[in-house]
Amino acid sequence: MNQTVLEGKKTVVSEIENKFKNSGSTVVAEYRGLSVAEVTELRRALRAEGVEMKVYKNTLASIAADNAGFGELKDSLTGPNAIAFGEDETAAARVMANFAKKHEALVLKAGIVEGKVVDTNTIKELSALPNREGMLSMLLSVLNAPVTSFARAVNAVAEARPADGAAAPAAEEAPKEEEAATEAAA
Repeated sequence: MNQTVLEGKKTVVSEIENKFKNSGSTVVAEYRGLSVAEVTELRRALRAEGVEMKVYKNTLASIAADNAGFGELKDSLTGPNAIAFGEDETAAARVMANFAKKHEALVLKAGIVEGKVVDTNTIKELSALPNREGMLSMLLSVLNAPVTSFARAVNAVAEARPADGAAAPAAEEAPKEEEAATEAAA
């Protein structure tokens, strides 16, 4: 084999291996039967979520999976596959699973999430989760709820008091006590 071709393949294997190791999530899917327009639509949807989709030779991807410590992924690397690499742990799974619901030709096979090879059921479960910003928003609303409740309680107490403050009830009680003392003396 030509030395330059061999070096080129080593470079590609190294690239795939790095993507397997450094991505928050990876999804392998068979795209047989998708039209060019559908693949373009999928790439556009993935790009919008910060996910990169690549098509590699299965033998090179298998070698890279072995080198990266994801040997179980090799069984999924048969047929025409596209591999989606996402920075977010849920983005690749969410976009690929949602696209697969609308386009039956896209078949999810396996993935890597948090350094573990996962099956299609796990990918579908991850697809139901919101993206990172959505999760942070949910967390902030949970953290903000006690503060909001406390503020409402303080506001309700403040509204329940009379307009001229706490001194008014004490001022009204003093004349009543004087009247009672005057009546008792008489």
